[in-house]
Amino acid sequence: MINCVIIDDEPLAREGLADYVKEVDFLKLTGVCENPVELLSLMDREPVDLIFLDIQMPKMSGIDFLKVVQNPPMAIITTAYPSYALEGFQLNVMDYLLKPITFERFFKSAGKARDYHKLLTKSATSKTEEDYFFIKCGSKYEKIFFDDILYIEGLQNYVTIHTRKGKYITLLNLKHLEQNLDSRHFIRIHKSYIVSIGKIEGIDGNEIFMQTHRIPISRNYREQVIEQVVNRRLMDKNR
Repeated sequence: MINCVIIDDEPLAREGLADYVKEVDFLKLTGVCENPVELLSLMDREPVDLIFLDIQMPKMSGIDFLKVVQNPPMAIITTAYPSYALEGFQLNVMDYLLKPITFERFFKSAGKARDYHKLLTKSATSKTEEDYFFIKCGSKYEKIFFDDILYIEGLQNYVTIHTRKGKYITLLNLKHLEQNLDSRHFIRIHKSYIVSIGKIEGIDGNEIFMQTHRIPISRNYREQVIEQVVNRRLMDKNR
């Protein structure tokens, strides 16, 4: 559900847009304002995902609002003046609706906002879920960021996670940990080692080197390592 607010100094325009919002099942009207100053007060009280914003209003124009507010909500301009279209899009508005606005045009514009809102929500969720995990080290729980990992070393039922900040030893199976790593960013190079692809600085014979570490590549994994790590990024005059 997208929380939206209508900002317009004309009562009939506000009523017309409010009727349109009621017809769209993924929009929730959380406020109606006569000018952007009222909107600023409303935004302090509750979250606003999308605004339907008129341009020429008393106290502050819609364009001025977009210029002065940091990280404004998604905005769809609703106006009788086509001359502001370029400036509006330079301010990253979702769409520019000219009055009188038909429901068909309104619905198409709302759909753009819905698709972009889904993308933002998905990105935020993915980042939250994938940035880090916790492991138990002795009596402590340590937070490990995926981006900090250099490589992981397995020894029977223990693993040592080597990071840019230090190393952490925990009771964990290397195969189980591998199943929870993104294969686009981590690769198995040996029965006892998994490395972060982005941290690899080079390959010398049967060893990977990164910073001061040299990690062996086993014969069983070498072909896969060369293909995934080197060949996909190899700059070669014969290619």
